[in-house]
Amino acid sequence: MIQILKHPEYTRTMSASAPAAAPAPAVSAPSVSAPTKIQLLELLAAIGTAQWQDFASAAARHGLTSMQAKVLAQLHGPVPMRGLAEALVCDASNITGIVDRLESHGFVRREVSPADRRVKNVVATDLGRETIRRVREEMQATHGALDTLEEEERATLYGLLERLRPVMEDRDTDRDRA
Repeated sequence: MIQILKHPEYTRTMSASAPAAAPAPAVSAPSVSAPTKIQLLELLAAIGTAQWQDFASAAARHGLTSMQAKVLAQLHGPVPMRGLAEALVCDASNITGIVDRLESHGFVRREVSPADRRVKNVVATDLGRETIRRVREEMQATHGALDTLEEEERATLYGLLERLRPVMEDRDTDRDRA
């Protein structure tokens, strides 16, 4: 089922586009006109901001800053310190301080890379993995928003986001080539 957006910039009525000689329908059904890229960008930014605030709030309940939680969320195995800095678009010295604090609380540990002993990898501990799992579970606003979607709508949204993800993640590669 397709939901019709109730925003005046996104909708128009069928009767406005009907030919003058045609009888007016008993109930005019709105049709969706495609949003502009700017409208989509603004909507994505608003949703991203709300999701980030929800994430930060849930992280704070576990004694984590939003950046500490974001680092934990990136650790799906050993990750080099420099790789974390690149993924989080921040200076490597910032990552060092964040990892120091996470390590002091037992959420992560540093390991020497087997491929290059000069490189330090960051690895989530069991406590770190459990904590980030709980943070994600406790994102009440985000879960509530997703609960408003039907199963088919969630599947459609997931498919669209999966299609956009590689294009968005390749932005660094494109910028490096320029």
